[in-house]
Amino acid sequence: MSKVDNYRLTLGDKEVIPILQGGMGVDISTTELALKIAELGGIGHISDAMSPYLSDRKFKTRLQSDKQKFFKEFANSLDKSTVKWEYDNTYEGTLNHIRDTMEKKSGPGLVFVNTMEKLQMGNPKVTLKARLDAQLDGGIDGITLSAGLHKGSFSLIEDHPRFRDAQLGIIVSSARALKIFLRGANRVNRKPDYVIVEGPLAGGHLGFGIDDWQKYDLKVITQEVIQFLKDQDLDIPVIPAGGVFTGTDAADYLAAGAGGVQVATRFTIAQECGYPDHVKQILLNSEEEDIEINLSSPTGYPMRMLKSSPSLSSNIRPNCEALGYLLDQDGGCAYHQAWDESPVGADGKKEAVSSKMCICYHFMKYSCYTCGHNAYRLKETTVKRDNGLYYIPTAEDIFNDYRYSSDHSIYLPKVSDEDAALDAASA
Repeated sequence: MSKVDNYRLTLGDKEVIPILQGGMGVDISTTELALKIAELGGIGHISDAMSPYLSDRKFKTRLQSDKQKFFKEFANSLDKSTVKWEYDNTYEGTLNHIRDTMEKKSGPGLVFVNTMEKLQMGNPKVTLKARLDAQLDGGIDGITLSAGLHKGSFSLIEDHPRFRDAQLGIIVSSARALKIFLRGANRVNRKPDYVIVEGPLAGGHLGFGIDDWQKYDLKVITQEVIQFLKDQDLDIPVIPAGGVFTGTDAADYLAAGAGGVQVATRFTIAQECGYPDHVKQILLNSEEEDIEINLSSPTGYPMRMLKSSPSLSSNIRPNCEALGYLLDQDGGCAYHQAWDESPVGADGKKEAVSSKMCICYHFMKYSCYTCGHNAYRLKETTVKRDNGLYYIPTAEDIFNDYRYSSDHSIYLPKVSDEDAALDAASA
């Protein structure tokens, strides 16, 4: 039976193993995770979500605190129309994150960054350009445009020296969405280097309706996009994502004409992943009924996550003066309204809000447990240790399982003698 290792993906002058590790934010797909995938010969994604926050945390900058001080007079107002991230601080935070990653890179693979259009920061066009400029200046190998149609994103960087050098791609959920994106790309005479087709079983934000996502199938959508590109006489690799759980799933897509596959949920429990260990154990213990799609995200997109996510019951006060990554150009955020309308309890505090969540705060605190539909199967990919906890596999364990497995088998990671000794001691 065919294996992923029988195939290669060519992008520009690079030939890589056709496995892309998906971009998960905030810092769930860490620098360490992406670098390991690149070292192994695949493509690793970091996320550009809340890069100023990551810069403050990792490099001791003060981008968020300085912004909070500047806009402190609006702390008690729901009118955030003048609360905005500006070009310079957005650029600095993004450049720090990208440059640090790329300076550490080694191996034959590539590192890309997942760049969301919905991350508007109160100043959509300016901050998107700042992020894209910083990513290119920082030496990123490629940029994957996500969470939006990105009709004008290429035009923001058409004068950048690396505009035609870096690999640039787009995530879509239909041939129709790709057609809309290509209109903008055609205006600057720049085709995408790859197209990621994200299906309805993916984690995080989805490009489908909350009531009709079950009607769609990734295999069908992928073939529709492949055929659309053929009809347009465009030779662009198509990369399916969302529900590709085994190496055999991946090899089947490659045999059917896909250029590669993007996988993320399996890597949420990798040692190099940014989720805290207790969240990884929650994911490993989950069952299918523990996973839901809801409309709690203020972006307006449906979102798949665990029902137990603390983000789904929180009364955190909006703190856009420091955060504000989801503010639209008018200073609006759906969580503001939900929080404002939440009644005050007997303790004098706002009651928990369940209809919307403060996505900036909860992603920063890793308390929104986003995952793909197949997260309940993660327990099949590792071993339960004598102390009752699941062994946390390495990114290399997961990557090599995708690369070499067949017949839908999953090669379980080996528990080291040291881990076995720790189990015996704890018992």
